[in-house]
Amino acid sequence: MIERDTGNWSFETDVVVVGSGGCGITAAVAAAQIGAEVFVLEKQERPLSNTARSYGMVPAAGTRFQKAAGVDETPEDFARDILNKNHHTSDPDMTLHLARTARTLVEWLVDEVGAELYFVNDFLYVGHTKHRMHSPPNRTGAELLADLRKAADANKNIDIVNDSPAVGLIVDEHDAVIGVVVQRREGRERIRARKVILASNGFGGSTDLLRQYIPEMADALYLGGEGNTGEGILWGMALGAEVAYMDAYQSHGSVAVPYNVLITYAVISEGGFQVNKNGQRFGTEIQGYSERALDVLAQPERLAWNIFDERIHQLGMTFEEYRGAYEAGAMKKADSIGDLARLLGLDADSVTRTFETYQAAARGELPDPFGRPTHAVLEPPFYGVKVTGALFHTQGGLKVDFDARVLKKDGSPIPNLYAGGGVAAGVSGHGPGGYLSGNGLLTALGYGYLAGKHAAQAIKNGR
Repeated sequence: MIERDTGNWSFETDVVVVGSGGCGITAAVAAAQIGAEVFVLEKQERPLSNTARSYGMVPAAGTRFQKAAGVDETPEDFARDILNKNHHTSDPDMTLHLARTARTLVEWLVDEVGAELYFVNDFLYVGHTKHRMHSPPNRTGAELLADLRKAADANKNIDIVNDSPAVGLIVDEHDAVIGVVVQRREGRERIRARKVILASNGFGGSTDLLRQYIPEMADALYLGGEGNTGEGILWGMALGAEVAYMDAYQSHGSVAVPYNVLITYAVISEGGFQVNKNGQRFGTEIQGYSERALDVLAQPERLAWNIFDERIHQLGMTFEEYRGAYEAGAMKKADSIGDLARLLGLDADSVTRTFETYQAAARGELPDPFGRPTHAVLEPPFYGVKVTGALFHTQGGLKVDFDARVLKKDGSPIPNLYAGGGVAAGVSGHGPGGYLSGNGLLTALGYGYLAGKHAAQAIKNGR
């Protein structure tokens, strides 16, 4: 919804941020540190954003933490991995810009926000050629968001209001954004703002938009934020903004059933494998966990089973969500692969044949039937968990410039309007296959940081 200036305002502020997830709070803190007065509007009474649901792992190359771990690389190397994963379909300049921003972002999060981040060097996600993840202690996005919220709550320039959905933008006679409309329980309010930052994520929670842009995932399990229904993107489009990569999304082929808990794909990338209900593997497991979701959903009953060993289980236990799933009984454990198959409700003979072929390939005795590169031989005891594929968030949206300003189709910025996270076009190219682990937080926190800093500096400079 777009409304015109009527001259009637409930109150005024410097910056309004729509959304209180990772992008929104990052933007708010970045703007407030420069001196802007920031008002954050959150749609839900008890928000649970995509950042909070993530592992909280922020990818960045060239940080002092990476260097201290003995990893030598540049943001250009990181950008190359992103582009290789999406087959060079994302905007190369923006991809490199975000990769360069990430280095500053991570150190800012630690030094100025107070976030507790540690360098991750015990496994690599598919597509990453170097260790470059920076993670909270228990590897949860909730920890990262809690640190951001703590910084925001301590800043007197920031007000965060829950249960206050923005329902539209307000523009002047030149279509410059000058405020937002918010629906409070007491009624509607019109907030005048010098800058507006859209940080309300994408449209994973909108069946209508999914059917329009990503029909293959419209009926899939959705584990993203319930409030991600695409309004920010629609408002931008109504003002003539250009959109890009609307078919892009991050899904996952390893969500525990019926627990709806994400099982880290490290259990597969580090040597585990997947079978279907018939006890058979179905394609190489390591093309990437996002595109793997479609393979899993194509199996009988839309199910698969992860099978791995004690070494990999111990790696999984470093993730809080995995520990919760394990304690809830999602994983089965056995000393033989046949016994494990029976515990999982699968045909023991079929799973055993699949396992023996997999092990022989690991020992170098024959080529892997699906072309999977060499991996370690699995040793007992063995673990298994039933999983399905799920959608987590969309990756397409409004085109933005290097300062996260929303762009019109002619390439000029819509005055005073910024976007980040799922509202903005990401760097994953098209479909699910271009998603490199960490792309979501890269665009959420990266664009939020850029938008907040630029908006506040522009206000400070009288623009």
